Amino acid sequence: MLIRVIIFSLIILTLIALAYFVCWLVGWGIMHLFHTRHNYGNWVGGAVVAFAIYIIIYGCTIGFDKLDVRHITLTFDDLPAEFDGYKIVHFSDAHLGTYGTDKQQLLARNIDSINAQHPDLIVFTGDIQNLVPSEIRPHINILKKLRAKDGVYSCLGNHDYPIYVRDASPKQKEKNLRETIALEEQAGWTVLMNDNRRIMHGAASNDSTKAAPSIVIAGMENDGDGRRFPMMGNLGKTLQGVSPNDFVILLQHDPTHWHDKILKQSNAQLTLCGHTHASQFMLFGWSPVKYFYDVWAGVAEHDGRFINVSTGMGGFIPFRFGVPGEICVITLKTTNK
Repeated sequence: MLIRVIIFSLIILTLIALAYFVCWLVGWGIMHLFHTRHNYGNWVGGAVVAFAIYIIIYGCTIGFDKLDVRHITLTFDDLPAEFDGYKIVHFSDAHLGTYGTDKQQLLARNIDSINAQHPDLIVFTGDIQNLVPSEIRPHINILKKLRAKDGVYSCLGNHDYPIYVRDASPKQKEKNLRETIALEEQAGWTVLMNDNRRIMHGAASNDSTKAAPSIVIAGMENDGDGRRFPMMGNLGKTLQGVSPNDFVILLQHDPTHWHDKILKQSNAQLTLCGHTHASQFMLFGWSPVKYFYDVWAGVAEHDGRFINVSTGMGGFIPFRFGVPGEICVITLKTTNK
């Protein structure tokens, strides 16, 4: 992690120096254009540098340690009445390698915050690690503490695949992937890899002769751009056995294909994603990630179908400014009563 922090710091320092130079250059141009005696770009550049240093210090300390609990209520016409008021806690992008041992108390606090919501279901939408499964092992006992009436379900994110470990052999990469999945299962999670499960509620759920009201939890493998981020998702396989009348909650790490694939090729009423982190930087509501994703934070709706993009709980770099770590508490409501 130290190497990542050093690289991050060098990049930021370079940007700060560039910002100061631009201010100085603009001030120099104005000074010569209007024949003034002072280059006020120096003052502006100094203020920019001071603010940038504040952002770095705050983002690497208080900013990264903060946790928001975001409450969301979504109403559907086709949600079974038995699931009215159903509470889901959605969290994403833990990046456990960044916590190490010195920040492990933050992870424990976050897990306690999830359990404090008394959820019916907990879902995790990928990136449990930075690079390798060994990052998960020190935290496994904390992850085991997650509790929900209907269990914990997860899908894989791009960092959960071994694609970023350049010097590993194909055999080692395959071993890493299997171990990442095994560690999540050891924590008591159900890992969905282009697969789905049915959750049944109501009196009929214990009677095999009756069709119990149910919802489907489906989890796709990461479905990114196929270049920097693996495109492993198979929507048809993920929804195999699911009928058009089923209420489907789809877990997918990357929100890239919500409009062009999930909405067009499935009946998933609610899609839950992560991945973007909102760049872990937001200033006055603006984040640079907006130029790369249509939906990059919060809830979006299309014809009564919703997506929630979590900005994540951790990060590959221990820095957050204007984008605290978050857990999302989603309450499902129905008009079908």
